[in-house]
Amino acid sequence: MNKVAVIFNGGTISMKVDPRIKAAVPTLTGEEIMAMVTGIEMYAEIESYTFSTLPGPHMTPETMLELSKYIQGFLNREDITGVVVTHGTDTLEETAYLLDLTINSEKPVVVTGSMRNSSELGYDGPANLAAAICTAISAEAKNRGVLVCLNGELNSASEVTKANSMSLNAFQTPNFGPIGIVDGNEVIFYRDCVSRQFIGINEIETRVDLIKCATGMDSKILDFCVEQGAKGLVIEGMGRGNIPPAMVEGLERAISKNVAVVIVSRCFLGRVLDSYGYHGGGKHLRNIGVILGDNLPGQKARIKLMLALSKTNDIAEVRQIFEQGLYSEC
Repeated sequence: MNKVAVIFNGGTISMKVDPRIKAAVPTLTGEEIMAMVTGIEMYAEIESYTFSTLPGPHMTPETMLELSKYIQGFLNREDITGVVVTHGTDTLEETAYLLDLTINSEKPVVVTGSMRNSSELGYDGPANLAAAICTAISAEAKNRGVLVCLNGELNSASEVTKANSMSLNAFQTPNFGPIGIVDGNEVIFYRDCVSRQFIGINEIETRVDLIKCATGMDSKILDFCVEQGAKGLVIEGMGRGNIPPAMVEGLERAISKNVAVVIVSRCFLGRVLDSYGYHGGGKHLRNIGVILGDNLPGQKARIKLMLALSKTNDIAEVRQIFEQGLYSEC
């Protein structure tokens, strides 16, 4: 029988309401959660491990990289078919993306969680966990990178984002939609992900800041981040990747100090492109050295820039990591 390592890593799936404070807190053990996934032993042999009991916002890039190395240890075992990881949904997409970029294995790695805690009606944790395990043992899930499984849908970690703060179908893939579904115990894929990358690192450079653009902003936040030692900046620009003109000088100062600057869009759909040549437009920014972040949201572009800067200090190499394959198709 297929053997799956289930790694419990906190999040809402492990929480229930504390009657004293009337709010959800980490409570359930991995064994208690697995006991609710009835009948799964008919499909896979499960080995349960606890990596952490952290809520999603308590995760850090260092912890994410530690988790990546922990998972790789199980993937190296010949008797393990795949790995399932539970995670708090607030930062699930960031961890899943980091795992996708740092794990190089054909075996399935599936990240799941829940939108409701175990005290709420319609607790979705066990169902999501069962679907994730079925995905981890599916031969069709091999060589697809890290997958995110919630609400019966499968999304690629490189594409998915949390699009709703409360709905069971909170995780969506803008532009493309899910790559597959889990129907009962059957895993069905409808397409491949657009692109995959591997960035092998041992330590992570965390000095990367994220700044969201809004009308009339100037360079003071940019300058502050650089003064505080930022090695990289991710700018959530407007539209196709444009910024207010008063921010341009700050970007030029940052680039002159060898700070890697990546621009993405604050729009939920679409991607950045060097379409506009006015002062602060995408073409102008690329000409002064800004790197295009394609369709990544700011939080995932930040993860990718951390990994790129962990691998190299050469801005040209960082640019290649971000801009190679921008126009690849399924």
